[in-house]
Amino acid sequence: MKALLARFVRAVLRHTGRAVGWGRRQAGRFGVMWRRSLQLRVTISTLALSSAVVFVLGMVLQYQITERLLDTKQQAAIGATREAVGVVNRELVGVAPGSDPVEGRLTSALNKLQGTTSSVAGAFEAVLASDTRDLATGEARFVGPYEYVPDGLRQFVQSGKFTHQIQTVSDRDTGGRVTYLMVGAPISNSTRAMQLYLLFPLTAEQNTINLVQNTLIVGGVVLLLLLAGIANLVTRQVVRPVRGAAQAAERFASGELDERLPVIGEDDLARLAQSYNEMAESIQLQIRQLEEFGTLQRRFTSDVSHELRTPLTTVRMAADVLHASRVQFPAGLARSTELLVDELDRFESLLADLLEISRLDAGVEELIAEFVDLRSIVERAVESVRRIAENAGSEIVVELPDTEAIAEVESRRVERILRNLLANAIDHGEGGPVTLRLAFNDDAVAVTVRDSGVGLRTGEADLVFNRFWRADPSRNRRTGGTGLGLAISLEDARLHGGGLDAWGEPGEGACFRLTLPRRQGVGYTRSPLDLPGEVHPEPPADAESPGSPAGNGRADELSLRGDREEVRG
Repeated sequence: MKALLARFVRAVLRHTGRAVGWGRRQAGRFGVMWRRSLQLRVTISTLALSSAVVFVLGMVLQYQITERLLDTKQQAAIGATREAVGVVNRELVGVAPGSDPVEGRLTSALNKLQGTTSSVAGAFEAVLASDTRDLATGEARFVGPYEYVPDGLRQFVQSGKFTHQIQTVSDRDTGGRVTYLMVGAPISNSTRAMQLYLLFPLTAEQNTINLVQNTLIVGGVVLLLLLAGIANLVTRQVVRPVRGAAQAAERFASGELDERLPVIGEDDLARLAQSYNEMAESIQLQIRQLEEFGTLQRRFTSDVSHELRTPLTTVRMAADVLHASRVQFPAGLARSTELLVDELDRFESLLADLLEISRLDAGVEELIAEFVDLRSIVERAVESVRRIAENAGSEIVVELPDTEAIAEVESRRVERILRNLLANAIDHGEGGPVTLRLAFNDDAVAVTVRDSGVGLRTGEADLVFNRFWRADPSRNRRTGGTGLGLAISLEDARLHGGGLDAWGEPGEGACFRLTLPRRQGVGYTRSPLDLPGEVHPEPPADAESPGSPAGNGRADELSLRGDREEVRG
């Protein structure tokens, strides 16, 4: 028995949970529709306000109609009762205080009353009662349904007051509930203390009120439906052009610059469409001008870079001759020769970066990807910045997984990205350690480069990839970068379908993260490595990194130096 009860309880809880879940889902869908649909909000708001107005109006009408019916009935009943009092007084003239039986005279007076009184208040039941008690039973003598009359009304009438009251009683014949308007009056012309009660049933008035109430309900529902339909149609006439404008704006934003709105009529919506079309024309013209300007700028940069190669080659040859013979020159001239060669190296790097960024801007670069182990690329990039690290006194900590980090990438571009990030960290690390981490999961591979230098101020993480941008213009570069390395690195990462992110805090250093998909054409949902301060609902459980279950990892602490290609910005 207990097992059956437990199964029943579990079944009830299970079905209750499903019902609650279904209700939450439906509420969520309705919330989405409510937020997204202006037409739905206007229609429901109109329906709600109209319901409140119709409800208040219906209550007022019902109250007024009910009061008017009862007031008319009451006035007619009071008039009929006064007329009946006169008839009863005439019939009971001559009844002695001690005469008996009294019931006979009361019955005769009641029959006379019902036969001669014509009441505009409708049918009624008459009750004639006397204060004289029956000697055998001790009860009051009366004729008619005296038990219908409440005690409060009896006391008022017995005290000589003319009064009325509405009372619901149980019918003694059918057993149903009947509501009466009871009017009581004392009989003052008799030698005995008597009371007359006329009971007017309110069945007809109740039927009339019910009919009015049903009519108001049906009329209110029909009115609400009509108002909802009208509000929906009117709102649709306004919303449809707005939706069309929104769709046209989305298509315009996606690149369809010839998208326009039809101008119909001369109303506000027509003026909106006309204003939108004028705005679209202006934006299209400006975009075309910018495209032409960008094309000219890229062509100019490319042409200048190509044209500078010939004289630069000549200058390089002459500088190499001078540099080879510098031992024969005075000390000052020999130093000038060395500076000339260093600046020529930087100039050649700048020309190479300008040509590279021109090709990236023109979209002519192609990705030549192959499956490689990124650990070897990381090691080559670290070796390339060996002299820079030694000159800056920075220690590079490399953390690589024990297993192969295979990804479909172009080695040259990835190595250039890492070389730029490492040189950038060394240049801004203030001689502190630089940490490089490599990790991967099923979808992506990531590399972070963290320094402990000056860091980045608020908002500079979005500017650090701009061309020729510097965090501190007054700061001297140790390695003489071109100002395009991080911009080129960002474009290389995007060419792979990945991303390059930056984080920094003043005095806490900066961290750059490169994330690439492991297979070209297959996206990833999350980077295997987090930036400092980055919070996710769940940590990446499948990330292969130092300290993960797949490998304890290894930390190589190297004091490395080398030529760098780029500093921050």
